[in-house]
Amino acid sequence: MQQVKNPASSIALRVATAMHQMGIDGLPRNYELVYEAYAGGNPELVRDFIALGKVKTQEALDALGRKYLPHHHEDGLLARQNGQVRAEMSNFISLLNEEKVSLSDYGRLIGDASKVIQTVAEDDHPELGQSIKALKVATEKRASQNSNVVRAVVDKTVALADMQREADEAEATKFVDPLTGLSSRRAFNKAVAKVYTNPEMPVLCGIAIGEIDDFARLSEQMGPAVAERFLKQVAKVMQAVAGGGDIACRFDGGRFGMLLYTSAQDEVSRIVDLIRSKLKATAVVNSGNGRALGQVLMSFGICLSEQAPNAFDLTNFAEKALASSRAAGGNTVTIYGANDYVPKDWLIYKKSPVGRF
Repeated sequence: MQQVKNPASSIALRVATAMHQMGIDGLPRNYELVYEAYAGGNPELVRDFIALGKVKTQEALDALGRKYLPHHHEDGLLARQNGQVRAEMSNFISLLNEEKVSLSDYGRLIGDASKVIQTVAEDDHPELGQSIKALKVATEKRASQNSNVVRAVVDKTVALADMQREADEAEATKFVDPLTGLSSRRAFNKAVAKVYTNPEMPVLCGIAIGEIDDFARLSEQMGPAVAERFLKQVAKVMQAVAGGGDIACRFDGGRFGMLLYTSAQDEVSRIVDLIRSKLKATAVVNSGNGRALGQVLMSFGICLSEQAPNAFDLTNFAEKALASSRAAGGNTVTIYGANDYVPKDWLIYKKSPVGRF
Protein backbone atom coordinates (compact mmCIF):
# COMPACT_ATOMS: atom_id res chain seq x y z
CA MET A 1 0.00 0.00 0.00
CA GLN A 2 1.38 3.42 -0.93
CA GLN A 3 2.26 5.59 2.03
CA VAL A 4 0.13 8.71 2.34
CA LYS A 5 2.27 11.80 2.04
CA ASN A 6 2.65 13.50 5.38
CA PRO A 7 1.39 17.12 5.33
CA ALA A 8 3.67 18.30 8.12
CA SER A 9 6.80 16.88 6.48
CA SER A 10 5.73 18.37 3.17
CA ILE A 11 5.27 21.77 4.79
CA ALA A 12 8.71 21.53 6.38
CA LEU A 13 10.33 21.00 2.99
CA ARG A 14 8.29 23.80 1.42
CA VAL A 15 9.34 26.12 4.24
CA ALA A 16 13.03 25.38 3.71
CA THR A 17 12.71 25.95 -0.04
CA ALA A 18 10.64 29.11 0.37
CA MET A 19 13.06 30.64 2.88
CA HIS A 20 15.99 30.13 0.54
CA GLN A 21 14.05 31.51 -2.43
CA MET A 22 12.92 34.60 -0.51
CA GLY A 23 16.36 35.18 1.00
CA ILE A 24 15.11 34.82 4.57
CA ASP A 25 17.85 34.14 7.10
CA GLY A 26 17.76 30.63 8.56
CA LEU A 27 17.01 31.74 12.10
CA PRO A 28 14.84 29.49 14.31
CA ARG A 29 12.33 32.29 14.85
CA ASN A 30 12.09 32.85 11.08
CA TYR A 31 11.63 29.14 10.46
CA GLU A 32 8.77 28.86 12.93
CA LEU A 33 7.10 31.99 11.55
CA VAL A 34 7.28 30.77 7.95
CA TYR A 35 6.21 27.27 9.03
CA GLU A 36 3.11 28.64 10.78
CA ALA A 37 2.29 30.78 7.72
CA TYR A 38 2.55 27.81 5.34
CA ALA A 39 0.67 25.49 7.70
CA GLY A 40 -2.31 27.87 7.45
CA GLY A 41 -3.56 27.32 10.99
CA ASN A 42 -3.84 31.07 11.62
CA PRO A 43 -5.58 32.88 8.71
CA GLU A 44 -4.61 36.30 10.08
CA LEU A 45 -0.94 35.32 10.16
CA VAL A 46 -1.19 33.99 6.60
CA ARG A 47 -2.79 37.23 5.39
CA ASP A 48 -0.21 39.44 7.12
CA PHE A 49 2.65 37.28 5.88
CA ILE A 50 1.48 37.56 2.27
CA ALA A 51 1.03 41.31 2.72
CA LEU A 52 4.78 41.64 3.38
CA GLY A 53 5.33 41.18 -0.36
CA LYS A 54 8.08 39.33 -2.17
CA VAL A 55 10.92 41.04 -0.29
CA LYS A 56 10.54 40.33 3.42
CA THR A 57 13.01 42.24 5.56
CA GLN A 58 14.13 40.93 8.93
CA GLU A 59 12.57 43.98 10.55
CA ALA A 60 9.18 43.19 8.98
CA LEU A 61 9.46 39.51 9.91
CA ASP A 62 10.30 40.39 13.52
CA ALA A 63 7.34 42.79 13.69
CA LEU A 64 5.10 39.93 12.53
CA GLY A 65 6.79 37.56 14.98
CA ARG A 66 6.18 39.89 17.91
CA LYS A 67 2.49 39.82 17.05
CA TYR A 68 1.97 36.10 16.46
CA LEU A 69 4.98 34.38 18.08
CA PRO A 70 5.83 36.58 21.08
CA HIS A 71 7.89 33.83 22.72
CA HIS A 72 10.67 34.63 20.25
CA HIS A 73 10.58 38.30 21.22
CA GLU A 74 10.72 38.23 25.00
CA ASP A 75 11.78 41.86 25.21
CA GLY A 76 8.19 42.95 24.63
CA LEU A 77 6.90 40.88 27.54
CA LEU A 78 9.74 42.01 29.77
CA ALA A 79 9.12 45.64 28.85
CA ARG A 80 5.44 45.38 29.76
CA GLN A 81 6.20 43.68 33.04
CA ASN A 82 8.95 46.16 33.83
CA GLY A 83 6.47 48.97 33.19
CA GLN A 84 3.95 47.40 35.57
CA VAL A 85 6.59 46.85 38.24
CA ARG A 86 7.89 50.39 37.88
CA ALA A 87 4.35 51.76 38.21
CA GLU A 88 3.71 49.73 41.35
CA MET A 89 7.05 50.75 42.84
CA SER A 90 6.39 54.41 41.95
CA ASN A 91 3.07 54.25 43.76
CA PHE A 92 4.75 52.58 46.72
CA ILE A 93 7.45 55.27 46.89
CA SER A 94 4.79 57.99 46.74
CA LEU A 95 3.00 56.29 49.62
CA LEU A 96 6.21 56.23 51.67
CA ASN A 97 6.89 59.89 50.88
CA GLU A 98 3.39 60.80 52.06
CA GLU A 99 4.01 58.79 55.20
CA LYS A 100 7.28 60.64 55.73
CA VAL A 101 5.54 64.03 55.51
CA SER A 102 2.79 62.83 57.83
CA LEU A 103 5.31 61.62 60.39
CA SER A 104 7.12 64.97 60.23
CA ASP A 105 3.85 66.81 60.91
CA TYR A 106 3.08 64.50 63.81
CA GLY A 107 6.59 65.01 65.18
CA ARG A 108 6.16 68.79 65.12
CA LEU A 109 2.84 68.50 66.92
CA ILE A 110 4.45 66.39 69.65
CA GLY A 111 7.22 68.97 69.95
CA ASP A 112 4.71 71.82 70.30
CA ALA A 113 2.74 69.86 72.92
CA SER A 114 5.93 69.20 74.89
CA LYS A 115 6.75 72.91 74.96
CA VAL A 116 3.26 73.76 76.19
CA ILE A 117 3.43 71.16 78.95
CA GLN A 118 6.82 72.44 80.08
CA THR A 119 6.03 76.21 80.00
CA VAL A 120 2.33 76.51 80.82
CA ALA A 121 1.43 77.85 84.25
CA GLU A 122 -0.15 75.47 86.70
CA ASP A 123 -3.44 77.37 86.64
CA ASP A 124 -3.53 77.73 82.83
CA HIS A 125 -5.73 74.69 82.33
CA PRO A 126 -7.47 75.81 79.09
CA GLU A 127 -4.22 76.06 77.09
CA LEU A 128 -3.02 72.73 78.49
CA GLY A 129 -6.35 71.10 77.69
CA GLN A 130 -6.27 72.36 74.10
CA SER A 131 -2.76 71.00 73.64
CA ILE A 132 -3.72 67.60 75.05
CA LYS A 133 -6.85 67.50 72.88
CA ALA A 134 -4.86 68.36 69.74
CA LEU A 135 -2.29 65.68 70.59
CA LYS A 136 -5.07 63.10 71.16
CA VAL A 137 -6.70 63.86 67.79
CA ALA A 138 -3.34 63.73 66.00
CA THR A 139 -2.46 60.41 67.70
CA GLU A 140 -5.78 58.84 66.65
CA LYS A 141 -5.24 60.08 63.10
CA ARG A 142 -1.70 58.73 63.14
CA ALA A 143 -2.96 55.31 64.29
CA SER A 144 -5.52 55.27 61.46
CA GLN A 145 -2.88 56.27 58.92
CA ASN A 146 -0.55 53.57 60.20
CA SER A 147 -3.27 51.00 59.62
CA ASN A 148 -3.84 52.29 56.08
CA VAL A 149 -0.13 52.22 55.33
CA VAL A 150 0.13 48.62 56.54
CA ARG A 151 -2.79 47.58 54.29
CA ALA A 152 -1.31 49.49 51.35
CA VAL A 153 2.08 47.84 51.83
CA VAL A 154 0.44 44.41 51.97
CA ASP A 155 -1.58 45.17 48.81
CA LYS A 156 1.50 46.36 46.92
CA THR A 157 3.46 43.32 48.01
CA VAL A 158 0.67 41.00 46.84
CA ALA A 159 0.42 42.83 43.50
CA LEU A 160 4.15 42.52 42.89
CA ALA A 161 4.08 38.84 43.88
CA ASP A 162 1.19 38.23 41.45
CA MET A 163 3.14 39.85 38.62
CA GLN A 164 6.16 37.72 39.41
CA ARG A 165 4.02 34.57 39.47
CA GLU A 166 2.41 35.46 36.13
CA ALA A 167 5.84 36.05 34.62
CA ASP A 168 7.09 32.69 35.93
CA GLU A 169 4.02 30.88 34.62
CA ALA A 170 4.29 32.54 31.21
CA GLU A 171 7.96 31.62 31.05
CA ALA A 172 7.22 28.00 31.93
CA THR A 173 4.17 27.37 29.75
CA LYS A 174 5.58 28.74 26.51
CA PHE A 175 8.28 26.07 26.54
CA VAL A 176 6.07 23.12 27.57
CA ASP A 177 3.65 21.04 25.50
CA PRO A 178 0.38 21.25 27.49
CA LEU A 179 -0.81 17.76 26.52
CA THR A 180 2.25 15.61 27.21
CA GLY A 181 4.34 17.77 29.53
CA LEU A 182 7.34 17.38 27.21
CA SER A 183 9.25 20.39 25.99
CA SER A 184 7.56 22.25 23.14
CA ARG A 185 8.75 23.01 19.60
CA ARG A 186 9.70 26.45 20.92
CA ALA A 187 11.99 24.90 23.53
CA PHE A 188 13.47 22.63 20.85
CA ASN A 189 14.23 25.58 18.55
CA LYS A 190 15.80 27.53 21.39
CA ALA A 191 17.98 24.60 22.46
CA VAL A 192 19.09 23.88 18.89
CA ALA A 193 20.02 27.54 18.42
CA LYS A 194 22.29 27.29 21.48
CA VAL A 195 24.17 24.44 19.80
CA TYR A 196 25.60 27.06 17.44
CA THR A 197 26.24 29.82 19.98
CA ASN A 198 29.86 29.53 18.85
CA PRO A 199 29.55 28.87 15.09
CA GLU A 200 33.22 27.92 14.87
CA MET A 201 32.85 25.18 17.46
CA PRO A 202 29.22 24.01 17.78
CA VAL A 203 28.19 21.56 20.46
CA LEU A 204 28.51 18.00 19.24
CA CYS A 205 25.03 16.50 19.29
CA GLY A 206 22.38 14.80 17.21
CA ILE A 207 18.71 15.51 16.63
CA ALA A 208 16.00 13.04 15.76
CA ILE A 209 12.61 14.11 14.44
CA GLY A 210 10.00 11.38 14.45
CA GLU A 211 6.38 10.90 13.51
CA ILE A 212 3.87 8.17 14.25
CA ASP A 213 3.07 6.51 10.94
CA ASP A 214 -0.46 7.19 9.74
CA PHE A 215 -1.28 9.00 12.97
CA ALA A 216 -4.31 10.79 11.50
CA ARG A 217 -6.01 7.45 10.72
CA LEU A 218 -5.10 5.96 14.08
CA SER A 219 -6.37 9.04 15.88
CA GLU A 220 -9.67 8.85 14.05
CA GLN A 221 -10.11 5.16 14.83
CA MET A 222 -8.99 5.44 18.46
CA GLY A 223 -11.07 8.47 19.26
CA PRO A 224 -9.67 11.75 20.63
CA ALA A 225 -9.56 10.68 24.28
CA VAL A 226 -7.61 7.48 23.53
CA ALA A 227 -5.38 9.33 21.05
CA GLU A 228 -4.41 11.82 23.75
CA ARG A 229 -3.63 9.02 26.20
CA PHE A 230 -1.53 7.34 23.53
CA LEU A 231 0.44 10.53 22.83
CA LYS A 232 1.12 10.81 26.56
CA GLN A 233 2.38 7.23 26.52
CA VAL A 234 4.72 8.02 23.63
CA ALA A 235 5.96 11.02 25.60
CA LYS A 236 6.67 8.81 28.64
CA VAL A 237 8.67 6.41 26.50
CA MET A 238 10.73 9.20 24.96
CA GLN A 239 11.32 10.85 28.32
CA ALA A 240 12.41 7.55 29.86
CA VAL A 241 14.82 6.75 27.04
CA ALA A 242 16.36 10.22 26.81
CA GLY A 243 19.40 10.93 28.94
CA GLY A 244 19.36 13.36 31.84
CA GLY A 245 20.61 16.31 29.80
CA ASP A 246 18.81 15.44 26.57
CA ILE A 247 15.62 17.16 25.44
CA ALA A 248 12.47 15.33 24.33
CA CYS A 249 9.80 17.45 22.64
CA ARG A 250 6.40 17.19 21.04
CA PHE A 251 5.97 19.41 18.01
CA ASP A 252 2.33 18.86 16.98
CA GLY A 253 0.00 15.96 16.17
CA GLY A 254 2.05 12.79 16.18
CA ARG A 255 5.37 14.58 15.58
CA PHE A 256 8.14 14.53 18.17
CA GLY A 257 11.75 15.64 18.38
CA MET A 258 14.81 14.85 20.43
CA LEU A 259 18.04 16.74 20.98
CA LEU A 260 20.66 14.24 22.11
CA TYR A 261 23.98 15.53 23.39
CA THR A 262 26.10 12.93 21.65
CA SER A 263 27.48 12.94 18.12
CA ALA A 264 28.02 9.18 18.07
CA GLN A 265 25.79 7.94 15.26
CA ASP A 266 25.51 4.47 16.78
CA GLU A 267 24.32 5.89 20.10
CA VAL A 268 21.71 8.16 18.51
CA SER A 269 20.48 5.23 16.42
CA ARG A 270 20.34 3.00 19.50
CA ILE A 271 18.15 5.50 21.37
CA VAL A 272 15.79 5.92 18.41
CA ASP A 273 15.53 2.15 17.89
CA LEU A 274 14.79 1.66 21.57
CA ILE A 275 11.89 4.11 21.34
CA ARG A 276 10.51 2.36 18.27
CA SER A 277 10.77 -1.09 19.83
CA LYS A 278 8.98 0.02 22.99
CA LEU A 279 6.20 1.59 20.94
CA LYS A 280 5.79 -1.55 18.84
CA ALA A 281 5.07 -3.40 22.05
CA THR A 282 2.33 -0.92 22.97
CA ALA A 283 -1.18 -2.20 22.31
CA VAL A 284 -3.49 0.21 20.48
CA VAL A 285 -7.19 -0.49 20.88
CA ASN A 286 -10.25 1.07 19.26
CA SER A 287 -12.13 2.83 22.07
CA GLY A 288 -15.48 2.09 20.41
CA ASN A 289 -15.37 -1.64 19.76
CA GLY A 290 -12.32 -2.74 21.73
CA ARG A 291 -10.61 -4.18 18.65
CA ALA A 292 -6.82 -4.04 18.39
CA LEU A 293 -5.51 -1.66 15.74
CA GLY A 294 -2.15 -3.36 15.41
CA GLN A 295 1.36 -2.20 16.17
CA VAL A 296 2.29 1.43 16.45
CA LEU A 297 5.06 2.25 13.99
CA MET A 298 7.16 5.37 13.95
CA SER A 299 9.51 6.87 11.38
CA PHE A 300 12.53 9.03 12.20
CA GLY A 301 14.97 11.35 10.51
CA ILE A 302 18.36 11.91 12.16
CA CYS A 303 21.01 14.55 11.63
CA LEU A 304 24.26 15.07 13.52
CA SER A 305 25.65 18.53 14.23
CA GLU A 306 28.80 17.58 12.29
CA GLN A 307 26.69 17.56 9.14
CA ALA A 308 25.13 21.02 9.47
CA PRO A 309 26.76 24.46 9.67
CA ASN A 310 23.85 26.13 11.51
CA ALA A 311 20.68 25.49 13.50
CA PHE A 312 18.39 25.93 10.50
CA ASP A 313 20.20 23.31 8.42
CA LEU A 314 20.47 20.90 11.35
CA THR A 315 16.68 20.90 11.74
CA ASN A 316 16.02 21.05 8.01
CA PHE A 317 18.31 18.09 7.27
CA ALA A 318 16.58 16.00 9.94
CA GLU A 319 13.21 16.94 8.39
CA LYS A 320 14.47 15.82 4.99
CA ALA A 321 15.67 12.54 6.46
CA LEU A 322 12.24 12.02 8.03
CA ALA A 323 10.61 12.72 4.66
CA SER A 324 12.83 10.02 3.13
CA SER A 325 11.75 7.56 5.83
CA ARG A 326 8.10 8.28 5.10
CA ALA A 327 8.64 8.05 1.34
CA ALA A 328 10.18 4.62 1.88
CA GLY A 329 6.87 3.42 3.33
CA GLY A 330 7.27 4.38 6.96
CA ASN A 331 8.58 2.37 9.92
CA THR A 332 12.05 3.50 8.87
CA VAL A 333 14.96 5.50 10.27
CA THR A 334 17.03 7.63 7.90
CA ILE A 335 20.30 9.27 8.88
CA TYR A 336 20.98 12.36 6.82
CA GLY A 337 24.15 12.11 4.78
CA ALA A 338 25.15 8.79 6.32
CA ASN A 339 26.86 7.73 3.10
CA ASP A 340 27.70 11.18 1.80
CA TYR A 341 30.99 13.04 1.70
CA VAL A 342 31.75 14.90 4.92
CA PRO A 343 32.37 18.62 4.20
CA LYS A 344 35.98 19.71 4.60
CA ASP A 345 35.20 22.14 7.41
CA TRP A 346 33.94 19.28 9.54
CA LEU A 347 36.93 16.96 9.18
CA ILE A 348 38.39 18.51 12.35
CA TYR A 349 35.72 16.65 14.33
CA LYS A 350 36.74 13.34 12.78
CA LYS A 351 40.49 13.82 13.28
CA SER A 352 41.03 15.95 16.35
CA PRO A 353 40.53 14.51 19.87
CA VAL A 354 39.61 18.03 20.99
CA GLY A 355 36.34 17.73 19.10
CA ARG A 356 35.26 14.63 20.97
CA PHE A 357 33.47 14.75 24.32
